[in-house]
Amino acid sequence: MQRRELMLAAGLAGTAWLAGCRADPAPLQGGWVGATPARGHRLRQALTEIPAAGQGPLRKTSVLVVGAGVSGLACARALVKAGIDEVTLLELEDGAGGNSRGHRMAGMACPLGAHYLPLPGPEAPEVAELLHELGLARHELGRTVYDERHLCHSPQERLFFEGQWHEGLLPPAGDAATLDQYRRFGRLVDAARRELGFAMPSSRARWTAGHVALDGQTFAAWLDAQGLNAASLRWYLDYCCRDDYGAPSAEVSAWAGLHYFASRHGFNAPGDRDGEREAVLTWPEGNAWLTERMAGALGPQRLQTGRTVLRIRPERHGIELLAWNEAADAPERWQAGHVVLAVPLFIAHRLLSSAPPALQAAAARQQHAAWLVANLQLKGPLLDRLGVGPAWDSVVYGSQALGYVDAMHQQTRPHPGPTVLSAYWALPRAQRGALLQDDWQGWARRVIAELQTTHPDLGEQLLRVDLARWGHAMSIPLPGVRGDPALAALRGPQTGRLHFAHSDLAGYSVFEEAYTQGVTVARRLVASL
Repeated sequence: MQRRELMLAAGLAGTAWLAGCRADPAPLQGGWVGATPARGHRLRQALTEIPAAGQGPLRKTSVLVVGAGVSGLACARALVKAGIDEVTLLELEDGAGGNSRGHRMAGMACPLGAHYLPLPGPEAPEVAELLHELGLARHELGRTVYDERHLCHSPQERLFFEGQWHEGLLPPAGDAATLDQYRRFGRLVDAARRELGFAMPSSRARWTAGHVALDGQTFAAWLDAQGLNAASLRWYLDYCCRDDYGAPSAEVSAWAGLHYFASRHGFNAPGDRDGEREAVLTWPEGNAWLTERMAGALGPQRLQTGRTVLRIRPERHGIELLAWNEAADAPERWQAGHVVLAVPLFIAHRLLSSAPPALQAAAARQQHAAWLVANLQLKGPLLDRLGVGPAWDSVVYGSQALGYVDAMHQQTRPHPGPTVLSAYWALPRAQRGALLQDDWQGWARRVIAELQTTHPDLGEQLLRVDLARWGHAMSIPLPGVRGDPALAALRGPQTGRLHFAHSDLAGYSVFEEAYTQGVTVARRLVASL
């Protein structure tokens, strides 16, 4: 292993010497891909700029779903399956999927956002049904069996810690005191699961006074109160919060911090149930594998992309909607018996001419995390450091970045070759403006510099960097958000023609929450129609 390190150092020294003899390196190739900020910001323009006479012919449908993210796709798909044929789905972007969309580089698929799905538990039958329908799961001798081609291949995760790669993302304990804190935190997670109850989606667990107490403080404050201050444990828990919620443990609620573990796989200290990993489904393009199939089942007539919705106004006999057709560069008028707003709550608040009080309160309280996803096309494999070999997910201890996934990890090719690394950054909300205004080259160089701390030969293999920016990627479960009465009111049945279906209603963003919200609203609509 030491010889490999020496060879790497020698190779890099030779590369540096050759660099002085060759011409200047070629300019960085790449650019922004994915979401189009200008379309979303069209909402800020005065609607008076669109003359009433120029709003085009009136189109009618029974149910109009606004937003083709996971919730909107789930809702429209469930309505169509139930026999509601007049369903139209309007989407801002030119493709469906929301933050579960994909990309391609040199023919290789890669994600622009969410990139995996944990196997659903008993509280998520809607998600389990979808996986069966898509051929990812089947019943066999009374149990559920998943297609191994889509389960994450080993090795699944690795952490660069103290000069080498270690299996898994939890840092080695190092000493008895740290190991004791690991085990104590695991017991606290088990106690919370047993005594309070947690579920995924979270609405399937009863909300109690104990949950309220956890929701009223930050996760970091709760950890301090428990005397859990080991540096490696606190870094890991902070990483988990940034990875799932887009914000550190000092910002998210203690309920959210415990929910991350108690609703799924628990927390195991090193050596306790060693070798057991949470099974996840993943694909080179991430969760776009799922959303592309959900969208494909609707067809182009029902799914209308490139439509920026500008205004929604309830009328006596229905709901009128004004949208902008981006391809035609012209307005469109729509009328529907029911409208499902499958968009972030702050967007829903802007769209409605008269927002209900619960929506006003919820939108004012929520804050959203900004994300950067960088896909780096490589012409060949990178030289590796000491320890565990390449894995699906690679993270560096102490880094503010969230690591990267290898898009070709799921392939069964016999030898390494070209690939795409998808690097994830959860940015402080203060950097949202810079994410919008700064050029892509600047962000690409920051990503490259971060990766070169563990892969100094990255520049030799790098061909292109495509970046996706998400200014409002996900709702942050700040203290008090999950238990907000306004959110509870919006999650419940709506008496009028307007309905809400989005992961914002759970106070944080994951596939199970978004999908279940969409199916739940569809079932209520089917019953009323």
